[in-house]
Amino acid sequence: GSYVIQGWLAPPPKKGATAVQTEQSSQTPAPTVSTISSSPAPSGTGTTGTNTAETAPNTVPAGSLIPADTTAKTEEKINIETNLVKAVFSTQGGDIVSYKLKEHRDHNDFLEMVLPGNTESHAFTIAFGGLDAKPITDIFNYNRVSDTVIEFYKDYTVAGDKGPQTFRLTKRYELKPKDYMFELSVTLDGGTTVPPLNFNGSSYTLEFGPQIGPKFKSLSEQYEYRNYYTYANGKQKQKKVSNKGPTIINTQVSWAAIAGKYFTFIAIPDATKYEYAFASNPVPGIPTSSQFFMVRPTIMGSKTTDVYRFYLGPKTQKALSVYDFSDKNAFKMRDMNMTSVANTSGILAPLEVALKWLLLVFYNIIPNYGIAIILLTIFVKLILFPLTKKGSESTLRMQSISPKIKEIQTKYKDNPTKMNAEMAELYKKEGYNPMSGCLPMLLQIPIFFAMYNLFNNHFDLRGALFIPGWIPDLSLPETIWNFSPFKIPLLNWSDLRLLPFIYLVSQLLYGKVTQTPDQQGNSQMKMMLYAMPIMFFFILYNVPSGLLLYWIMSNLLTLVQQLIINEYLAQKKKHMPASEPVIAPKRKRK
Repeated sequence: GSYVIQGWLAPPPKKGATAVQTEQSSQTPAPTVSTISSSPAPSGTGTTGTNTAETAPNTVPAGSLIPADTTAKTEEKINIETNLVKAVFSTQGGDIVSYKLKEHRDHNDFLEMVLPGNTESHAFTIAFGGLDAKPITDIFNYNRVSDTVIEFYKDYTVAGDKGPQTFRLTKRYELKPKDYMFELSVTLDGGTTVPPLNFNGSSYTLEFGPQIGPKFKSLSEQYEYRNYYTYANGKQKQKKVSNKGPTIINTQVSWAAIAGKYFTFIAIPDATKYEYAFASNPVPGIPTSSQFFMVRPTIMGSKTTDVYRFYLGPKTQKALSVYDFSDKNAFKMRDMNMTSVANTSGILAPLEVALKWLLLVFYNIIPNYGIAIILLTIFVKLILFPLTKKGSESTLRMQSISPKIKEIQTKYKDNPTKMNAEMAELYKKEGYNPMSGCLPMLLQIPIFFAMYNLFNNHFDLRGALFIPGWIPDLSLPETIWNFSPFKIPLLNWSDLRLLPFIYLVSQLLYGKVTQTPDQQGNSQMKMMLYAMPIMFFFILYNVPSGLLLYWIMSNLLTLVQQLIINEYLAQKKKHMPASEPVIAPKRKRK
């Protein structure tokens, strides 16, 4: 009996993409591909041939596609390797089953960008039909064209209403040296007739999945995440994706991306008006899946070649910016603006760039990112010291006039207007500005958040060693004892970490030293002194060690700064005039 591929119905195609797609009636010439830019190229068209049908063939009945050759074959694996990637292809479906980055590691192996589940996962699969169609699992023939080019091909017969019609499906992969991107060309060749592939308006679906690497236990916005983007007409948009169903994109796009914390997948289609979709369908063995689909509309020519390019690599400005300049990448692409995937700081981006530059300066002096973080934290604290000192002096000034303020508040408690007027007069007389204490602290907040983003997302911290045997990777939480499979109830922790405890002690000391006399007598402030550090201890327990290292150093340096400032203010207070009552007591009448 024949081995049958089931084709399912799918929604009608919508819009998509950039570059060039060719539809030809001739059988031998290879497709030509124009340089891809960020602007969409013209759509592909059917060319002159024996059959240049202007209307699509009738919808293919479910189950009507069968391989022309049903001889049983065993699966083969073929390796293709460049200086940057190591790819493994399978003759089953002509798919990619592994795509490893040789310059990046995940534990003791090259970093895998096609994250497998419980069973071997295939990426860049093709299914005849729409989004619900099942991927092809037939064994393909293959031709190793060169060291970095391979073709997989398979003949299929359609038992249509015009009799059996045969066409060939070819998947051609081309990798390039010194490039994380590769090209996939999908050719459907019906010889002298149009391949009768019309599944309710769709011919085939190309899918990437089930997930990009590296391996992870769970996703969160702070530690490892997946964001979904499209880029069209010069604008990037983020898409919301859930496991409740696919997120359909019905606009023409220049590219679409699945972005993790450090690595990303970017699909660059040709000019065909595809339907696009992101999905997070359950996959055994993977906590969360991230899938991308391109649904090809009905074929109109006897021979059609669709050209796709895919980037699987680091999410860095350096790696992605080469696709803005045609002389810096192997595919001569330009103005793709894929670096926008790596921009995560919004309005703080310029400040984060400046801090990153300083971090690299310190790293070049002492090539250890842990020490570079410490040096950068010291440098920033020294720069901000005048603001910190100004704020402390303002606090001292406020303490000196506090009795006068309380006196005014007591006397005019029933007359708020008069009280505010007297307070303003007092501030003017004493030369005190209420904002002078807040402003220095407010100016430091953007720097704090920029530092937080830098140490939480900086790519070069991934795999960066600080202290051997304790902190081997500044992008991950450190561990001094792993007691899995046991987990602490409710918290779900299976590791004992030292840095969070050091942070807790430093935060408690910092709060104790920075308390004012008024706060020391306030029961609510005392509770906050202990409650906030303890709460943040639990929040920050599993954050990257580089981030905690910065926070601990910041606390310790602020502690030292405050001790110096306290001594300075104590000496200054000795020379300040004693406070006098602002309101003279009424004299008794004789």
